[in-house]
Amino acid sequence: MPKRIGGLRRKTRYKFRKEAGSKGKISLTRYLQSFNEGDKVNLTVEPGVQKGMYHPRFMGKTGIVKGKRGRCYEIRIKDMDKEKILVVHPVHLRSA
Repeated sequence: MPKRIGGLRRKTRYKFRKEAGSKGKISLTRYLQSFNEGDKVNLTVEPGVQKGMYHPRFMGKTGIVKGKRGRCYEIRIKDMDKEKILVVHPVHLRSA
């Protein structure tokens, strides 16, 4: 069986790059923000936090909060014709 090369962050050097002014410590307000069920959110990755990160193919998508799972939120997005649920940490979300 072939060995898999790379992982979730493969080929994301420029996609997950931070802008020069936003480098450094992560904002606690973004880390501790809360959402209600039915809220629209944008998926924007925070490269400094790997926990609760989604797959890079969903970068920039907009979804709806379906519920909460631990510290993370279940986000319902539409990927082509399928409806998918992502489990995302609030640091990677912004309200739309």
